[in-house]
Amino acid sequence: MDKASLHPAASRFITLWNGKQALGWDLHGTPVFKFRWAPAGLATRRQLRALRMCPGGHEPYALLVWRNGQRWAWLYRLDLARPSRIPSPAQLNALDKAMQARRTCGQCRQVLDYCIPTSDGRCHLCMTADADRYVAA
Repeated sequence: MDKASLHPAASRFITLWNGKQALGWDLHGTPVFKFRWAPAGLATRRQLRALRMCPGGHEPYALLVWRNGQRWAWLYRLDLARPSRIPSPAQLNALDKAMQARRTCGQCRQVLDYCIPTSDGRCHLCMTADADRYVAA
């Protein structure tokens, strides 16, 4: 997107899906709103996720921009959003096993509080112990 099209110089009232109007501008048919200008009834993906909802396969309705157009996010209609799927106990169990595998050191087999780097597959203690042996030799 070009920066000129994300600048609010051509702000005007835009008619929304519900018949109301909001201050924003048009970018190739997509309503664009400045930060804090977005009307009620629209939410970003993160806001939908916080409400335990998802876009439900619908396209974004508008664009939210801030920092002079350097940052932006899609806005989705809340009335078209659907509840997110709830994972089954088997899916949650599989995720727990996968995370435990990511936290297990490949050398000392200790399960840690953090994910082991995939570049080496060892915990910090094992890596520093090998480095100390290498320097001492």
